[in-house]
Amino acid sequence: MNESQYHHLTYDLTLAAATALAPATAGRLTFCYVSGEGTDSTERGRTMWARVKGKTENALLRLPFKAAFMFRPGYIQPLRGIRSKTRWYQALYDVMGPLYPILRRLFPRYVTTTVNIGRAMIHVAATGSSKQILSSADINQLSG
Repeated sequence: MNESQYHHLTYDLTLAAATALAPATAGRLTFCYVSGEGTDSTERGRTMWARVKGKTENALLRLPFKAAFMFRPGYIQPLRGIRSKTRWYQALYDVMGPLYPILRRLFPRYVTTTVNIGRAMIHVAATGSSKQILSSADINQLSG
């Protein structure tokens, strides 16, 4: 996907939804956004997706929500029947699934699961967090 298409799907659509919700909820809504490890908050890096994600996060953090949290997972192991619609992603998950316990031990700061992300999102939506930008390590800690 080229930068224009990626910007539209990642930034334009997200901000359209968020800017419609923010004033309508009068500061009562907590917004959770799943971004990704390596997101570029400076918006000036060489990696296109990271710049666009950074721009999206920065714009979301400026909106008048009660709170906004940016989830930046690295590798996400799908659990409980979650399957990717992208065939080669699913093939990767099929190969990596049995290796996940090893990945978790070797790279605990960079790996998480779909279950942990869901639990962490519920936790911060309900009770907040001292951090607005949450890494895989933060996600895993909050999910417990």
